[in-house]
Amino acid sequence: MTGHVPVLVVGGGISGLVCAYALRKTGIDAEIIEASPRPGGVIQSITREGFLLELGPQSFAGTEALRQLCDELGITNQLLQALPRAPRHVLVNGALQPVPLNPPAFFMSPLIGVATKWALVRDAFGRSVPPDPDESVAAFVRRKFSAQLLDRLVGPFVSGIYAGDPELLSLRSAFPQLFEAEKASGSIIRGMLRLAKARKGPRQRPTLLTFREGNETLVRTLSNKLGTALRTQRTVIDISVRNDGTFDVSLENGVQRESVSTDSLIFATPTDVTGKLLGHLESDFASLLTPIEYASVAVVSLGYRKSDVGHSLEGFGFLVARSAGLRVLGTVWNSSLFPGRAPEGYALLTSFAGGATDPAATSLKTEEVANLVHREISPLLSIKGAPVFSNVTIWPRALPQYNLGHADRLARIEQLRARFPGIWLAGNYLRGPAIGSCVDQALAVAEEVRKRCPQ
Repeated sequence: MTGHVPVLVVGGGISGLVCAYALRKTGIDAEIIEASPRPGGVIQSITREGFLLELGPQSFAGTEALRQLCDELGITNQLLQALPRAPRHVLVNGALQPVPLNPPAFFMSPLIGVATKWALVRDAFGRSVPPDPDESVAAFVRRKFSAQLLDRLVGPFVSGIYAGDPELLSLRSAFPQLFEAEKASGSIIRGMLRLAKARKGPRQRPTLLTFREGNETLVRTLSNKLGTALRTQRTVIDISVRNDGTFDVSLENGVQRESVSTDSLIFATPTDVTGKLLGHLESDFASLLTPIEYASVAVVSLGYRKSDVGHSLEGFGFLVARSAGLRVLGTVWNSSLFPGRAPEGYALLTSFAGGATDPAATSLKTEEVANLVHREISPLLSIKGAPVFSNVTIWPRALPQYNLGHADRLARIEQLRARFPGIWLAGNYLRGPAIGSCVDQALAVAEEVRKRCPQ
């Protein structure tokens, strides 16, 4: 790669792929480079011994932008949708309890005590003011509701989304709608209802999706659309800026060095990589981006004979309250949720260990992690036989942590970025780690770059 390109995207995860695709769709000659041999980052699907495995996210929410992207790419007919009311469970007091999915079920559920239910009623009719300092998710839930709600529902929910520690996660960064609801209305319930009414466009019921051949279908299709504009095994080793604002980028492809100049440079890489690269332009980038913490996660897929599993496995799966004393964060019942995930007569279960509350779990050997998971989930699901199949993937930097001070940090990063017109940031540390959130943010960046590019 030599010469000049109008836009260069660094990083071939979902954010970078969507940025490059959206720009090229508008006629802008954007090119994208990825350091690893394959694009997609943690979105990776493989088939082994008849089991279809997701090595990263197991599914994704069907947001409006993501559905529209699938339509454009011609892959909507490959989508699979989980049952909207598929039961979710949480492990409390040694038993799997169903999670209430609507207000009547919540107030009837034995999972939550009377005091917590009364706290929700008090919120609906009362008024509170969020504290000025950044507040953790745990502190917010204890202040507004109860420690019981934190342990039994919110804590497991946080583990499922961020693999995070609710004592450290910032409410206004990790769950901004809750923060804004209380700030605007003095009530979470009234505020969320107001936000729902103000939302424009048709209201779609939340859905959980994947593709018939796995989540990597999205990555693969985007990569095919990009064609030769996507180049893997290219590593940025230096960046400089000319007096006219053009950027010179030096690359290494494992054999030789290359160079390219560009008017717009989009970084869709993890924060440690982004900080190191932008540190060539301004050292403050490194000091702001590099300290953002990531949770390490072990993804453990185990296959069992259905005849060896006593539980019905009806539903989504379960999350684990930290008070349960287990190291497993939760388990997805893949073969119940979507068809084609396991051979006939077998069940596929994918569990997660590690996260911000137990990083040592990801330092275990893969056999040890698989044995740990099997040992902990077997009594819960009445499993009487050993797994016939196992696969362990450990992601040392799986999910960014939106910890206390994250919003202020992002504001300082944005102020610094504004000093370098032509530099843009995309990624799962900005507007949420979910696939849909990354797509939304990437499309927004692409639109900003489009407006800046000469037509």
